[in-house]
Amino acid sequence: MRVRMLTAVAAALTLLLTGCSDGGTDTGGKVKLRFQSLAWQQESVDANKELVEEWNASHPGIQVQYVQGSWDSVHDQLLTSFEGGEAPDIIHDASDDLADFAYGGYLADLSGLLPERLTSDIPRQSWETATFDKGIYGVPFLQEPRVLIANKKILDSSGVRVPTAEKPWSWEEFRQITKTLTEKMGDGKYGVAWPLKEPVSVTLNLGLSAGGQLFHRGDDGKVTIRFTDGDGVVPGTVHAQVNSDKSASRTTLGMGGSDTLPGLFGGKYAMVPLGFSYRQQIVQQAPKGFEWTVLPAPAGPGGPAQGVSPQTLSVAEDSPYKKEAAQFIDFMLQPGNMVRLAKGDWMLPTGTQALADPSLHTEKDGWATGAALARDLRSAPAQSVRGYPEWKDKVATPALQEYYSGAIDAAELEKRLVEDGNLVLARYQR
Repeated sequence: MRVRMLTAVAAALTLLLTGCSDGGTDTGGKVKLRFQSLAWQQESVDANKELVEEWNASHPGIQVQYVQGSWDSVHDQLLTSFEGGEAPDIIHDASDDLADFAYGGYLADLSGLLPERLTSDIPRQSWETATFDKGIYGVPFLQEPRVLIANKKILDSSGVRVPTAEKPWSWEEFRQITKTLTEKMGDGKYGVAWPLKEPVSVTLNLGLSAGGQLFHRGDDGKVTIRFTDGDGVVPGTVHAQVNSDKSASRTTLGMGGSDTLPGLFGGKYAMVPLGFSYRQQIVQQAPKGFEWTVLPAPAGPGGPAQGVSPQTLSVAEDSPYKKEAAQFIDFMLQPGNMVRLAKGDWMLPTGTQALADPSLHTEKDGWATGAALARDLRSAPAQSVRGYPEWKDKVATPALQEYYSGAIDAAELEKRLVEDGNLVLARYQR
């Protein structure tokens, strides 16, 4: 009987030690961590794998296994792994995907685990993107502003004022310039193409420059949706360009960013608003002789402020090795390593030391324009809003798509975003 009891106790202890995840201690006494990366561009995948190899070579007692994830399915995949007790120890995600996981207790609060070097190097506005109820649930490390990729020959020949990061176009000027470009380019061509297959984050993040916020948190901590004049500037501009000015292509409204590149290369569109990282695709795909330039997005009274949802590194709450996982994150985000990750993804680092690297301030491929915009990047409006994914998918996406196409008017757009939206958020804030 005593032997059976001891055997049962040993079995129970074994389950406790191994049940949280594949992370654990092998027979050689090494700590084993799993790092799920969402890198997808080859340069980025290579940079991540190289850093894992460098870590493993210099930390024989803490070994990291690289696990490939996918942006397309990460939210559902993580939720399943959390609930099944099989989450990776170190998690690569985006800050706008963290709220439900943080409030749900699936992510570790990193407040006391990160070194001062890292916490002081990343600006406060970046930390705000991963802070929920005063806890820090991710380290923001890569970010990208939305910029205008323009056909340089069309722009130069038109005689319009070319904006700079210090003096961008206002939204009113941008609308007028797209009309001018359309007139000069001739029939069947447009001053701008808006790829709005996923319209919500574009609309909200660019809306910050015009004073738009949409989500408002009260003294009780609850969030409600209110639609102000500032919230209407960006959607109103796009709606007018498509439906009344005829300066924006209607067919691109249902496209992703990559789908618009052939039209940009072929001279059908003078400009396309895209994420900063699309420059890599342009370098790889543009035909010989195509001249392009990177311009700042239009700005409103608030200046060139823009919302972003940085890429983040988090630690699973169930990981038995939070301290070691935080040490690996600190290694990954040393200034030189952060530069490698940024260049691999054609994005901007959040760290001030990394951002100062001369290679990120060259005129070639528009790096300097992007780096100049970094100081005005802010937390996306919906960053910490519980229920945002459902609001985005079920309310905002169809409403904005219908408005941009001209199927509904501004009053109906506001009604649906606010009334239907608040019903969704209320369910998450009971």
